[in-house]
Amino acid sequence: MPTVPRWEGHRAFFYSNEGHEPPHIHVESNGREAKFWLGDLEVALNFGFSELEVRRIRKTLEMYRLQLLDAWKEHFGEQY
Repeated sequence: MPTVPRWEGHRAFFYSNEGHEPPHIHVESNGREAKFWLGDLEVALNFGFSELEVRRIRKTLEMYRLQLLDAWKEHFGEQY
């Protein structure tokens, strides 16, 4: 389960068994977790984050989006 960036108590990571899905990232903080598609940064799943927190997370992910896609390719290969 590779971790990519960490910021303000949040951890972004991939589950190693999810390479069959389109590129996405999980974000975890204080027992809450959300999954964002890297193509458009839409929320796929959200367990516990408020709408304000989701907007803030999305803004941070926007800054790292290209690096996250590169990390996805490196970890899972070009299989998407």
